[in-house]
Amino acid sequence: MTAPTHVSAADQRLLLDLLRLPTAGPLETGPGSECRIGEAQSRYAEAAAGFGMRVVHDGPADPSVLAREGVPRTVTDAAGDDPVAFLEAQPNLVLRLGPELPPENVVMFNVHLDTVAGDLPVRLAGKRIEGRGAIDAKGPAVALLAGIRAACEREPSLGRTTGVLVQAVAGEEGGAMGVYGTRPLVEAGHYGRLNVFCEPTGLLALARATASMTARISVAGNDAVDDEPARGHNATVLLGFLAQHLARRLGGADGADGGDGRDGAVCIAGLHTGHRHNRVYGSGELLVNLSYGSTAAARRLERTMAAEIRQGLAEFNAAFAGVPLLAETAAAARVITGLRWDKRGLPALRSSDTWAERFLLEAGIPAWPASKPAFTCDAIWMADVPGTHTVVFGPGELGRNNAHAAGEYAELGELERFAEAVARILTRFAQHEGKDS
Repeated sequence: MTAPTHVSAADQRLLLDLLRLPTAGPLETGPGSECRIGEAQSRYAEAAAGFGMRVVHDGPADPSVLAREGVPRTVTDAAGDDPVAFLEAQPNLVLRLGPELPPENVVMFNVHLDTVAGDLPVRLAGKRIEGRGAIDAKGPAVALLAGIRAACEREPSLGRTTGVLVQAVAGEEGGAMGVYGTRPLVEAGHYGRLNVFCEPTGLLALARATASMTARISVAGNDAVDDEPARGHNATVLLGFLAQHLARRLGGADGADGGDGRDGAVCIAGLHTGHRHNRVYGSGELLVNLSYGSTAAARRLERTMAAEIRQGLAEFNAAFAGVPLLAETAAAARVITGLRWDKRGLPALRSSDTWAERFLLEAGIPAWPASKPAFTCDAIWMADVPGTHTVVFGPGELGRNNAHAAGEYAELGELERFAEAVARILTRFAQHEGKDS
């Protein structure tokens, strides 16, 4: 018997069209760049209308979302003095199959149509489709529609007594963390009993998602000319010392996850003081990104970061107080060094539901290994929503398929397998499996 083909030639054309549309947001490309995510959402909605899905929300978030707790400083800085224009360039779309139903009768899928920056050639090459967003996440978005369409053909109760929601969002990439995309949609009630966030997981159901916080360590000292370098504060040496200290102290087995085990990582990121060779830079910044798997871990990491900066400054003073070139820097290190959080207070997801876990296994969806680390995505906004279960689930793998890198691609076969998995989930849920919990 020939295996069913869900991802049709028309689906492939839709995906190629979506890949050709630039949908990287301003956090990725900077102000004034072209972002046609609204056009991509319109084409997506048109395709979904072909089997009965209709638009129930189409538009940007209210500007008030940018003033809330947890909004990264990079977002508010990018929005600047015109948050309305910032958000209007990045609308969100919600599609529904069937009437409005209570969440216990609904399966929700979330997929983001924004991408990271980087213009890649778009092409169908044999059995793979290449282009920015092919696997993260325009390819999964198109395969999702193919799977819903197949489920409708199998199960007539879909769209009648069982509902399907699709969130097609902006603001996932660029460090936006879903604060003006997924977060307001969830808070508006656009979710279900089972919620599937379509990200590359190798077709394994991942019921966890980390969040992250970003520390900005700054030095605000005095510059000096290269002829008298000892007269200034050397932010380059000081921040370089702190970067090594934090990497050693936070990057070990007991630090990277705040004591939570498998979930969490430390990234010693950007360090900048200046570009010239004939100057001592007295000011500069070091960025450290910390992911975590629970609120408790986040709080521990926050305390640990502050304590390790103090310890690092003490060690710097001890190491360089007697070095003439850096004595001024060592003496002033505590005074000229500061810590600011560009991002913190975001939830992490740990979804646990015996019924839902059994349901997914019986639908042929294996679980992500408990020992394998999770990653960060918009699924964090389903944390602690009562009466729900949330998984991250999709085709391909971030590394293997070159997501966020040159040569991003999706195999047609993996998109097909994802579409079939979506069809199985919906068919089984509609046959009252989802209502017996």
